Amino acid sequence: MLRSAKQTIHRSAVIDIGSNSVRLVVYEGPARAPAVIFNEKVAAGLGRGLAIDGRIAEADAERGLTALRRYALLAQHMDVTNLVCVATAAVRDAANGPAFIAAAAEAGLAIRLLSGEEEAEAAGYGVLSAIPEARGIAVDLGGGSLELAEVADGAVGRRASFPLGVLRLPALRRDGQQAFERTVRKMLRDAGWPGGMAGLPLYLVGGSWRALSRLDLELTNDPLAVLDQHTFPRTALRRLARATKRLSFDELRAIPGMASNRAATLPDAAALLAALANIIDVPEMTVSSSGLREGLLYQALDAATRAQDPLIVAAEFEGRRLARFAPHGRAITEWIAPLFVGEAAADSRVRLAASLLSDVAWSANPDFRAERGMEIGLHGNWRGIDIPGRILLARALHAGFGGADGDFPAMGTLVSAERLARARQWGLAIRLAQRLTGGVEAPLKASSIALDDGRLCLRLNPGWHHLGGESVERRLRSLAQALGAKPELMLL
Repeated sequence: MLRSAKQTIHRSAVIDIGSNSVRLVVYEGPARAPAVIFNEKVAAGLGRGLAIDGRIAEADAERGLTALRRYALLAQHMDVTNLVCVATAAVRDAANGPAFIAAAAEAGLAIRLLSGEEEAEAAGYGVLSAIPEARGIAVDLGGGSLELAEVADGAVGRRASFPLGVLRLPALRRDGQQAFERTVRKMLRDAGWPGGMAGLPLYLVGGSWRALSRLDLELTNDPLAVLDQHTFPRTALRRLARATKRLSFDELRAIPGMASNRAATLPDAAALLAALANIIDVPEMTVSSSGLREGLLYQALDAATRAQDPLIVAAEFEGRRLARFAPHGRAITEWIAPLFVGEAAADSRVRLAASLLSDVAWSANPDFRAERGMEIGLHGNWRGIDIPGRILLARALHAGFGGADGDFPAMGTLVSAERLARARQWGLAIRLAQRLTGGVEAPLKASSIALDDGRLCLRLNPGWHHLGGESVERRLRSLAQALGAKPELMLL
């Protein structure tokens, strides 16, 4: 099992030289849904000096180059097979940007200097890599610039870059919010925005947007504080703006996960987002944890790999990596499918993910397997799944590993009770399949399960009757109770 999983592993990395920070991110796993295994940034502040003399300050340049030398060495010894190194607004706009690139080349790094449109395009594809059905505008806020990109039908359309990075915003906001909004409106209008995109949602990319979203999670006491695909309405912007003015820097910095440099940018980020929402007539905003770096990797994929479902690819990889025996999650989901006829396609997709992950917690202490399964569902590094989907996945895995119903945390209004009950049924059905088969696939082919006139019928083919037993019948009863049916074990 571990050997077959190893064959699919490769490591890629992106070095992202931005206006605020210089960052190395190393990825491992399937190309369509690689997981981050290393992430380090240095707040070099390359864009700080541009407002003074149009140059990267000498101390900032040296700090950035020190980080790049470290990253080049680490990537070499981490067995990275594909290293992409890009620079964005600060290096692009600085008079001494070419000298910085030449100095980085001495460390063995070939830096690709992205244009504003290329940066916007990569951010747009980053959103699509994680949210394939996205339709709206990807908005990437960096230190030196703001990128906009149309995303729809799996492709990036119009794109543009504006000098509206968080390092530039304080000067633009000196005359108040109305004057600031007029400035932003003119910039967008001169570039043809929003055009036909008015009324569509924004997909927020970048650390400052994520920091603002952390503040929203804090203010709303969200029961599942996951940033990726966290969605909030336009009406929340007024609350966020008030909070950035009311709360002190220390209070903002104390929010879980809030970096000090991001806390300082919150008032400017909130003001810019409010202006964009008014100009584009935005109904809601969704956070995308995938952005420029993930977009660069996604752009390099062939069409067939791009078309893969990122959630299913990641779940299958993780299930294979952690399973006891050869994994058979797809066989499990097909075996239990007769119990869930008429299910919405979106829910069937999460059920498949749960089946693929049906053995991931076996190595945990038995008292904590349900908790481990729930944690994997809620907080796993999944792409292509919204917040309700995470909760359904966690509910199924919690039940699948024997969790007591009362131990699953309340999720408020994030997902309906009906869908939660269905996810629990998935988990109990998966749990029955695992017990019946002992974790291997062959017995599934010699058995079947179905609902028939108020009965939950488990049928065992001739030669396989001994698969039945007390523990199997116990799990059959639990599933039947959840389905409102009577259990029946049938020996054919």
